[in-house]
Amino acid sequence: MLNITLLGCGGSLPTPNRFLTSLLINYSGYKILLDCGEGTQVAMKINKTGFKDIHLICFTHFHADHVLGLPGLLLTIANSGRVEPLTIIGPKGCTEVINCLRVLCPELPYEINIIENIDSCENVFSIKDLTVNILSLQHTLPCNGYSFILKRRAKFDAAKAIKNNVPKFLWSKLQKGQCIDYEGKTYSPSMVLGNERQGLKVTYITDTRPIDDIIPFAFNSNLFICEGMYGDDSYLDKALSNKHMLFSEAANLALNAKVQELWLTHFSPGLANPEDYIERVRGIFNNTEIGKDGMAKTLFFSE
Repeated sequence: MLNITLLGCGGSLPTPNRFLTSLLINYSGYKILLDCGEGTQVAMKINKTGFKDIHLICFTHFHADHVLGLPGLLLTIANSGRVEPLTIIGPKGCTEVINCLRVLCPELPYEINIIENIDSCENVFSIKDLTVNILSLQHTLPCNGYSFILKRRAKFDAAKAIKNNVPKFLWSKLQKGQCIDYEGKTYSPSMVLGNERQGLKVTYITDTRPIDDIIPFAFNSNLFICEGMYGDDSYLDKALSNKHMLFSEAANLALNAKVQELWLTHFSPGLANPEDYIERVRGIFNNTEIGKDGMAKTLFFSE
């Protein structure tokens, strides 16, 4: 399962009622943070997410509202007693930006590993059965979208193992994905496992125009978290100029990508009541929710 917490849903600058857009994914005790604007660690404190077990930080891009909270967070992680390495992923310029911010926290008790990607790529990072994919987006500077795919292992099929004359004492190891050579024959996991089962997928897209590549990238996501900077379609010219999205554009992406659920986030500071536009958006994609600070959901494997 995956535990998802939307720490904040604001864009550009924090407001009294919204933290800046940030997301936390908890998988089997491993925590992944997406973006870290000012105030993010306050939102984490409010939501009792903890700091010590953050395993990976993914940045979409390096505008201030997505990155300025990092130095304070790194120091808080240090104060939590962490000594294990921490990985940071970001688009072009990541190494330079992180090194500049680290002037404010030069001495940390743990190592920071930086992965700077130039283009879209698959399986850029993995945690056990969870893989991270990246899509290059269309913003005013290099920007990443992220998909997190949790694979589900195929179910053990005893009848298949017997049919393939697999010795019983090998069954357990084969179920765990090992290939084994025994008495001149190679036994593979496929000899004891049934059909592949549906896993889980979460896609996070913010600060971009609705480019076509997002549709296959987000396809079949259980949860699609997407920016909706502007609720009213009359703001299209502004969205085009600033390389952001309208609510309706995000909803159309969700519809075409056949996702299960859409959360809108990254609202303009001038958008006081995004709920005013929910019915129109649901007319395009029904299972849409207006993001709220602290919104949380647990995703489970289907039977």
